[in-house]
Amino acid sequence: MKWHPLGLVGFILLSGSVVLAGNWPSFRGESASGVGTGTPPVTWDLAKGTNVAWSAAIPGLGHSSPIVWGDRVYVTTAVATKGKEAAPVTGVMEVVGIAMADDTSEHEWRLYALDRATGKILWQQAARRGTPRSRHHRKSSHATATPTTDGKSVVAMMGSEGLYCYDVEGKLVWKKDLGVLDLGQVGNPEVQWGPASSPVIAGDRVIVQNDEQQHSFLAAFDLATGRQLWRVSNEDQPSWSTPLVVHQGDRMLVVTTAPAAVRARDTATGKEVWHMGDDAQVRVPSPVLFGDLVIVTGGAPPGGKPISAIPLASTTSVSREKLPWRIERGSPYTSTPLVYDGVLYAVTDNGVLSAYDAATGVRFYQSRLGSGLSGFSSSPVAAGGRVYVANEDGDLYVVRAGKTFQVNATNSFNETIFATPALDGNLLIVRTRGRLIALGTI
Repeated sequence: MKWHPLGLVGFILLSGSVVLAGNWPSFRGESASGVGTGTPPVTWDLAKGTNVAWSAAIPGLGHSSPIVWGDRVYVTTAVATKGKEAAPVTGVMEVVGIAMADDTSEHEWRLYALDRATGKILWQQAARRGTPRSRHHRKSSHATATPTTDGKSVVAMMGSEGLYCYDVEGKLVWKKDLGVLDLGQVGNPEVQWGPASSPVIAGDRVIVQNDEQQHSFLAAFDLATGRQLWRVSNEDQPSWSTPLVVHQGDRMLVVTTAPAAVRARDTATGKEVWHMGDDAQVRVPSPVLFGDLVIVTGGAPPGGKPISAIPLASTTSVSREKLPWRIERGSPYTSTPLVYDGVLYAVTDNGVLSAYDAATGVRFYQSRLGSGLSGFSSSPVAAGGRVYVANEDGDLYVVRAGKTFQVNATNSFNETIFATPALDGNLLIVRTRGRLIALGTI
């Protein structure tokens, strides 16, 4: 068994100019595409403040991504109230190993709201305080799932500590105890790596994916009340993937990927529409959409699993032999790939960046970012003709988008980066070990 520890368009008038801004409401933003609408900077200087809009200290440890809606930025964290958080370990998984973090002291799970223009903390709410109900891998954290919002409600998944819904002013609307989410090494129940799948909003409901050791499920909860609307059980192995919500004709589907199968279900009922059997222990990357294709990656061993393109309009059982295209090797192990202007970008855990034609699977290039010693957990995002890729050691590569490989800049934060950045207009919001940093212009 291999292992792993582990996502409203408007206009803002500024000094007489018009800047395109777009909300980033969940893991990987609008429609989970990972694509922004503005032009974030290529270079910046943290010490001098060049191209730095603001920087805000966030206590505790969390690998969840920031999200943005209107004039608010939201982020979760877990703060050790007795002792210190266990600093995450960086590096490729083959070197890091399967060990759990020594992070079992009392914690407080918090949701923060910050002012988008200044980074000032507007409010914070403690969802729970106590001893963690489950452990996590030493590359992970107790706050790894990214929150989600529709501009009225903010839903935060605190792993085994529960699912919480707040209004935008920080008032608790409802909470759900989902029990201990027991994700870890298959066949070794004593090893817990902690959950990471983020909740997603699908119309009037919240979808939660939990694939674990024995009691895997996919469930929908009423966004207004928290009432469970449906729940389907799966006999599957642990998965850390965030589900993808897509429109197919007049209905809305949720696509999930787990070791045994990729599945599409109707968000209204939970009824399965199609599935493709697979055999890939450890699923972390989320499915991504390109036109009428669902592109699926992930699985152990790192770099040794396929990339598959599945027709969204499939029915019942999907045959792998009849897929539009399938690449037998090169799948990312941790990070979710990106489709930008018809090009599929996938980065492996040791920094090999590959670009493919998203329609055919034909590879344009394959090149390495960095030395190959740093781990890559953050997923790439894109805007303004550039792709932004961060490694765990805090180096952020700005790659020119297109069919040929060119690194425009490499910027160092001198702090670890595990979270996927958020894009909001001309802002690139990066979460480091201890800060949220907004790069660009407001």
